[in-house]
Amino acid sequence: MLDRSDFEPVFFAPFVSSVMTVDPAWIDLNGHMNMAYYNVFFDRGIDEMYSLAGFGWDYLKQRNHSFFTAEVHLRYLRELKQDDPVRVTFQLLDYDSKRLHFFQQLFHATEGWVSATSENMSLHIDMAARKVASFPSDILGQLCEIKKSHGRLPRPEAAGKRIAMPA
Repeated sequence: MLDRSDFEPVFFAPFVSSVMTVDPAWIDLNGHMNMAYYNVFFDRGIDEMYSLAGFGWDYLKQRNHSFFTAEVHLRYLRELKQDDPVRVTFQLLDYDSKRLHFFQQLFHATEGWVSATSENMSLHIDMAARKVASFPSDILGQLCEIKKSHGRLPRPEAAGKRIAMPA
């Protein structure tokens, strides 16, 4: 009998998370989801993607390496309300020996509109030294496979944008 560990992961482009729901405790005085919780959804989407790719919680426990966020550019496009179902997408834009550059979108899961986007630079960390470390060869192999799949997607229009006052 085969189990899931007998198969290589399939890296769909983009990765799409499970459905999550806006918690009532996350609603602020304005009657919509407070800005802090957009990051919670994006982070949960990252956790799902990293787990599929082999560098999630088990990677941390077994190899004592993880990821720290170095930079994030978050855009709020449309408000979410209590109990709204959402999904997060993840698109790997690029990587090198120590960093990941990726783009995420937060979608209303049933209506399909984009609520927010998040562009991220994450660093691979040796947790014992608490310093940036090179990826091991097997993880570089996984990143190469993800990039092959995600590289077929168009680059998100919002990727690489800076914050500036309108002209």
